[in-house]
Amino acid sequence: MVYEVYVRSFADSDGDGDGDLKGITARLGHLRDLGVDALWLTPFYRSPLADGGYDVADYRDVDPRFGTLDDFDALVAAAHEQGLRLIVDIVPNHTSDQHAWFQEALASPPGSPARERYIFRDSPGDRPPNDWPSAFGGPAWTRLPDGQWYLHLYASEQPDLNWRNPEVRAEFESIVRFWLDRGVDGFRIDVAAGLFKDESFTDLGDRGRRVVNGPIYSRPEVHEVYRDWRRILDSYPGDRMAIGEVWTDGPEELAQYLRPDELHQVFQFDLQLAPWSAPAFRDVVTAALAAVAPTGSAPTWVLSSHDSVRHLTRYEQSGDLPGVGYARARAALLFLLALPGSAYLYQGEELGLPEVTDLPDDARRDPVWFRSEGAEKGRDGCRVPLPWSGKSEPYGFGREGTRPWLPQPERWASLSVEEQKSDPTSMLSFYRMALELRRELLPELPDELEWLESSGTMVVYGRGDLVCAVNFGENPVRLPKGRPLLTSVPLYGDLLPGNAAVWLKV
Repeated sequence: MVYEVYVRSFADSDGDGDGDLKGITARLGHLRDLGVDALWLTPFYRSPLADGGYDVADYRDVDPRFGTLDDFDALVAAAHEQGLRLIVDIVPNHTSDQHAWFQEALASPPGSPARERYIFRDSPGDRPPNDWPSAFGGPAWTRLPDGQWYLHLYASEQPDLNWRNPEVRAEFESIVRFWLDRGVDGFRIDVAAGLFKDESFTDLGDRGRRVVNGPIYSRPEVHEVYRDWRRILDSYPGDRMAIGEVWTDGPEELAQYLRPDELHQVFQFDLQLAPWSAPAFRDVVTAALAAVAPTGSAPTWVLSSHDSVRHLTRYEQSGDLPGVGYARARAALLFLLALPGSAYLYQGEELGLPEVTDLPDDARRDPVWFRSEGAEKGRDGCRVPLPWSGKSEPYGFGREGTRPWLPQPERWASLSVEEQKSDPTSMLSFYRMALELRRELLPELPDELEWLESSGTMVVYGRGDLVCAVNFGENPVRLPKGRPLLTSVPLYGDLLPGNAAVWLKV
């Protein structure tokens, strides 16, 4: 069980409106009581925050808004004392345009060694070198006054590194060792499939951006990088690990990253993207398990993240009844937690937080919003700071009177940790019960999953003597045989209500 901490929005210790490392340390008890095994920190490195910290200016230091290296060391020690592992984000595809290397490149002429660390190209006229798009809208190229263009698959403030340059490769091996030496237990690798680009820089045309062995993602050269990183991880004591953010055209391609000498895990996002339906959920799980089975790796499951609309709101928007998103979110949790493999939770989902869809335009910070000129709302709605206590903003996120970096809705007063922790019917209490029961059951469960029923609106699967049944429809259905252990909503006698799930012992 891994809990994603979006550092800027978790807890603010100094009242400046930004979450920070000391705030996380002070709230570790919440994660311990929730029942997770590890926390994953989004970037906390020095950064202009053009893309929420995924534009790194210095990979070996903490941004002053988030604390100091001493604060980081204290967090590592405190997490380990609580029995929690600590995973940190690493961003190898690109740097910030404020990174010393890129500033040197801007000050150097075309063809200089400084520019060779990045991807600069010439192109006649006003046309970019090719038709590659930025993931945040517009072209993936920006032109400099000297006429050269530089590549950025994301924001223009995030120039892509040239991984064919041995200096880049050596630098990141050193960065990995720097954080391992400080005690981190692993890395989440951002844009893990994107390091190498097709040297011919051919147009993408009508091909998908994430096609395997295409011009942009999943070039074969990337695997040798992760073999090197795996050797570094294996050279350290304890179980150090790496999980890749890998988007591909299909789950079978993920197995290429999970060979025994490469990454330990990759994110499988299809469940996060799946509509609320029995066939969709079953198809996702079947394909994901088949993809990782030959590798011996554990599959990964995720419903929400800092890059997606919170799943409670997604499920609400696709339903016909008010409040159905809340019921479906509880049912989805039981479906996810009973699956073999690792579960990744995003901060605030244990509180039943919805997406904040009514942020004022002048409060938005996501580059997606700016690059689309307001056509796309971006990801700020899932990044609003957490409510911990109190009846008004900042709801315990920071000191009284603090204005969080994103405004919190008034309706969050009833969703705070303080309001929910003593309510046995709350989402927080439900998450705690589910994680505790999962921990108790897990040692005796086989890794194999057996589909017991999948017809119409019902999905039932078993792992040993644990059965998970989910009713994706609106009408009650008869329960499978077994003794109920945990239900997402109260049962109707021997009927499972619509949009509900149950764990049974057989």
